[in-house]
Amino acid sequence: MIRLRLASGVACACLVLLAPGAASAAETPAAPAPTTTPSTPAAPLSAPAPAVGRIQLVVQKASGKPPFAIAGGGVVIRGIVVPYVGGQQVKVSIYRDGRKVEVKTVGVEALGNGAGQFHLGYSSASSGEVQVRAAHYATAQQAAFAGRSETIHFVSPDLHEGDSGPSVRLLQSELNALHFVVPLSGSFDEATGRAVIAYRKMTGLARVASTNLTVFKKLQEGAGTFHVKYPQDGRHVEGDLTRQVLAEIEPGGKVHALYTMSSGKPSTPTVIGRFSVYNRTPGTNSEGMVDSSYFIRGYAIHGYAEVPTYAASHGCLRVPIPNALSIYDWVQYGTRVDVYNESGGGSHTVKGNAGP
Repeated sequence: MIRLRLASGVACACLVLLAPGAASAAETPAAPAPTTTPSTPAAPLSAPAPAVGRIQLVVQKASGKPPFAIAGGGVVIRGIVVPYVGGQQVKVSIYRDGRKVEVKTVGVEALGNGAGQFHLGYSSASSGEVQVRAAHYATAQQAAFAGRSETIHFVSPDLHEGDSGPSVRLLQSELNALHFVVPLSGSFDEATGRAVIAYRKMTGLARVASTNLTVFKKLQEGAGTFHVKYPQDGRHVEGDLTRQVLAEIEPGGKVHALYTMSSGKPSTPTVIGRFSVYNRTPGTNSEGMVDSSYFIRGYAIHGYAEVPTYAASHGCLRVPIPNALSIYDWVQYGTRVDVYNESGGGSHTVKGNAGP
């Protein structure tokens, strides 16, 4: 019993001793621990991205579609780079007939308005097809880009019947673009010769069935275009006695086809005026006229065995027999036929004895 009472007294004493400390803690709160915000390190500066570029290659000192130059001469390739970035270079490769023949590295110079440029010359002593390709390899300042030129045709200008190859094919393409009736075979045949004669007539050159440097230079200059005199006449034929060519004209004044022809000689001139086809006879008649379309009395457009390069008929408009059927099929009853001579020849009198 004594042992239990002592334990109880000790417990009370402990309570008395602990109470003041507890009260003190409630009255004075503990100071909060200091807080610190960690500093964020600055992001490293990144290098600017390389400029995205593009290039255009322009052929100079060549013309036509496709562009061509005369063998023995040269062309200039102009490269235009956008945007211009200083210190850049371009590798230029030249391909001839599909095979790489030359490589050069050129610097790009400032052109203005944010663009750059370079120039490169190339010459060829013989005919062939040339293409220029340019490539800029990626640098820290400008990304990679590439481009290529049109195919440039170097042509041999002296062509005759029996020749063949790319030079003939280009000649035919140029004549066809001007609406002269010509095959696109790459072979210089009689039909090509007739087209060349018609072109020479249009450009005031000697009327022979061959080409030379002058002919190709005229083609480069865009000479030889037929200028329609009566565009308001819709679908019609024009007989140009001055140049001795016959033109088929579509509505709107668009040239459809051009042929060499021979009109009336001075003693039997072709009548001048504006007529319409009133009669048509297919095949060959007793006078040797082939596929005839009559526009007034005995005056007709027809094929004939002899079609000189000058005025030689009896009043009709003669065309080569190989062209006669095509013209006959194009011309219809009522088709307008306009005949004129800018140099003052021809006649205003309709004669009853006009012939082939």
